[in-house]
Amino acid sequence: MSTASRIFRRGGRPAPRLTPGDAVAPRILTTITSERLRVPDPAALVHLQFRRFAGCPVCNLHLRSVARRHEEIRAAGIREVAVFHSPAESMLPHQGDLPFPAVADPGKSLYAAFGVESSPRALLDPRAWPAIFRVAFTRLPSVPGPGGALGLPADFLIGPDGLVREVKYGRHADDQWPVDELLSLAARHR
Repeated sequence: MSTASRIFRRGGRPAPRLTPGDAVAPRILTTITSERLRVPDPAALVHLQFRRFAGCPVCNLHLRSVARRHEEIRAAGIREVAVFHSPAESMLPHQGDLPFPAVADPGKSLYAAFGVESSPRALLDPRAWPAIFRVAFTRLPSVPGPGGALGLPADFLIGPDGLVREVKYGRHADDQWPVDELLSLAARHR
């Protein structure tokens, strides 16, 4: 049984973290706009990024930076997909206008399958504070949904063959791949 197909180990703990070379089981995801998409994508690298809750200002600030450079990301052969542990109806006001798919996972089944965790360090780690302070004076909402505010981000670059090429498990709320790093990582796998 591959790492990706195990969702929970004994004791109800999350699945082990994935590493480059692990296989991701094929799945069809439904976006918040009811479109269906395939992961892995047989025609592109998939950047599957796990964010926190729909109204998370740190997550939304990051996603806006990705949206601004979406055409550049697509030109590099990357299909962008963002996953939140919020219901679709909570996500639509925040992620409904993104130029790439967003997926609701309120039951956190994808989070579990990919070994993405929650931790108090999401907000308590001093490395997250600059981003928190940057968004503190914006009008971006920050009311956590049912999944809570302690989720950690994670990024996966998945090849058309379903193998994980690169992975990053965030250590705090603002620990994710910036666009330049994503493009650099993808260039290694073309």
